[in-house]
Amino acid sequence: MFGKLGTTEIIVILLIVLLIFGPTQLPKLSKMFGKSIKGFKDGLEETSKEDKDDSDKA
Repeated sequence: MFGKLGTTEIIVILLIVLLIFGPTQLPKLSKMFGKSIKGFKDGLEETSKEDKDDSDKA
């Protein structure tokens, strides 16, 4: 249904986000997004470590 996003689509999305949140909210929004991604990656690493430890015990 959805293909790969091209440069034009990304620019349109960023412009819409800029219009919705405004230029003053963008740094806060990007910081929150970055923290969310970091937390997600940390959770994945922790889960994979637990799975590895469980497989080593078996």
